[in-house]
Amino acid sequence: MRILKYRKTAKKRLHARHALNSKRMQLHVSKGDTVRVMRGEEKGKEGKVLRVYLKTGRVLIEGVNLVKMHRKARTAEEQSGIREAPAPVHSSNVMLLDPKSGEPTRTRARFDTDTTHIERRRTKERVSVKNGEPIPRVR
Repeated sequence: MRILKYRKTAKKRLHARHALNSKRMQLHVSKGDTVRVMRGEEKGKEGKVLRVYLKTGRVLIEGVNLVKMHRKARTAEEQSGIREAPAPVHSSNVMLLDPKSGEPTRTRARFDTDTTHIERRRTKERVSVKNGEPIPRVR
């Protein structure tokens, strides 16, 4: 007689799929940064980063890549209509704007060793490639 076994758990489980789903991209822009679109239909437009999607490598920029969304009324009082909302743009198509000069710049990481600190921690900061000035992160 054949031994009955539950098929789903009998096979070797594939744990690798969870590792792929949890991967995150490291991006050069973060929420609150002012960026300029360098490629695509929206080329030349500037805006503030509203949201960063780390899994897909895309950023949501205020007033850029606006799409029309049709919304149905959910209640009797609410009105249906078409609204415009920004859609995400790939991060490779945007460049961070230097806060002092207002020009697009690449960034470099620099470790700042502060000797006045008690712990003497090394702090990482973003530095503009064009002029070497630190670019503060907007929190």
